[in-house]
Order: sequence, then structure tokens, then C-alpha cells
Amino acid sequence: MTLLDRLRRRLPDLKHDSEFWRSAIRAGAVYGPDPFVRYSPTLFGLAFAAALPKARKRVAKNLEQAQGTASIIDVARVFTGYASSLTEAFAVGSGRNERLEAKIIGDESFLEAKRRGRGVIVATAHTSGWYAAGPVLGSVYDDDVLVVMERERDAGAEGIQERSRKALGQNVIFVGDDPLAAMPILAHLKRGGIVALQMDRVPKGARGRRVDFLGAIHELPEGPFMLAALSGAPIVVILGRRLGFLRYEIEVSEPVTVPRKATPEELDRAAAHVAGKIEAFVKRHPTDWFHFSVPRGEGE
Repeated sequence: MTLLDRLRRRLPDLKHDSEFWRSAIRAGAVYGPDPFVRYSPTLFGLAFAAALPKARKRVAKNLEQAQGTASIIDVARVFTGYASSLTEAFAVGSGRNERLEAKIIGDESFLEAKRRGRGVIVATAHTSGWYAAGPVLGSVYDDDVLVVMERERDAGAEGIQERSRKALGQNVIFVGDDPLAAMPILAHLKRGGIVALQMDRVPKGARGRRVDFLGAIHELPEGPFMLAALSGAPIVVILGRRLGFLRYEIEVSEPVTVPRKATPEELDRAAAHVAGKIEAFVKRHPTDWFHFSVPRGEGE
């Protein structure tokens, strides 16, 4: 091993989802004074942007696709918004007596989906408030929320997030761990529970369905649509944007159902519906979308 290789191994991983950044943000959110918790995410976000040129380039491309331009200010707003959302998730689970407030738009759509009595599949994305998805939904709806996630790239960062989730009482199941992982998800839906899944990335090894998204070919994970077909649960797209410190706005779309024995064309229509709702949200609120990697299937 060369000297350069040894030096590289000693340097911290500076990617946005690394243990280094999560540890720093969590320490500030848990132990820092109130002004630090409120204002430090701006500094962390700017540090993200400065240290991660590839992610910065990806964000600029996302902004260009969504709104036609990508100013330096808007790129910075994406990174600072991400840092704020992550910090606030840690703060809520830290014992500081902080509480998220959420304003909901389209509440009747969610209530209509609930009245069907088959549970609800919440299709969301990496938008403001995702790391606090359970608490944000819980602040609006008094329901049992099961958050379905892909494991973190960095095991150390995963451990930090796990401690925060336990403090919040968040119920999480990880995709890819077990071929039978869908069974408890189905059981949760049959009990009338809510299952929340991210739709703007396909987990490693999972199948996807191709859709048009922001002028390019993108893939959404196929699993949620198969769950909807098996359970009869309607899919509701719920996306959040940050309004201020610990304040979020949640947009709820009308429910869409997938037939029990859905054809490929019916699955494609459902995927196109969800993609269209996410695309419309991203176009309205482009700096609230935290998508730092190249989407699978883009441009193919």
C-alpha cells in the first residue's frame, strides 16, 4: 500500500450520508444550545456543498431539469435544506421536547383512502422531512406508521439513525434483508396500518418500472405497486416541504388503486401516476428534493 493510499484511509468519509456528517449533526442537535440547533444547519449544508462536487453537480442537474436553471443560491438551498431536515429529525428524538408541526394540504384524500379499510401505502420521496417521516405523519394522523427503508450505505451512519429512530419510537423495516420481508408489511396493511416507502430510488437488487420523469427515463421501485395489488391498499403520494424551523407542509394526492391481478400495463399506469405526482411537486418546490445520486435507468 502506497503512502497516498494510507493517507486516504485515514481521511473521514465526507459523502453526504457518511458517519462523519451524521455524527457531527447529531451531536449539535442533541447537545448544542437552541440557537445552534436552529441556525447551524446552514453552515453544515454549505460545508456539504463545498466538500461534495459530484453531489453538487447532480443537484445542479436536478434543478435544471425541474425549473430550467440552477443558480448557486438554489444549489446551496438544497444542501442547507437537507441539513435542516436531518438536524430537526435528530432534535425531535433527542429529548429536547421539540415537536414537529405539519400543515396538511389534501387531507380528505388520505381520509378517503383510510375509509376503504385496507390500509394505506404512502408513496413519498427524498424531500424535506423524510428523515422525520414517522414523526411528521404522526403529528398529523393518529395511525400506526411502518416506514420501509433501504439500509444506509455507511454502517456507522445507519447506527446513528437507528438510535434516533428508537428514541422516536419509529417502526422501521428494511428492504433487501429477507425475501419474506413483504409478509409483515402485508400484515400491517391488513390491520389497517400505514406503510410509507420512498419511490424516487430503486433499492439495490430490486426490480423497477420505467417512467418518464423530468424529461428523462427514470425507474420507480416495483415493490410498492405489487404490495398494492396483493393487499388492495390504495397508494397515496405524500410529499413534504420545509416552511421553517420544525415546520413542514405536507401535500397529499388522491388515492390510486392497483388491480388484484394487475397487468404490466396497469402497473405502468400506476407507476406513471406516482411519478407524475412527484414530478409536479419537484417542479413546484425544486429545492426541497434531496436527490444526490444518479437515478437508476436515467437516460437508458
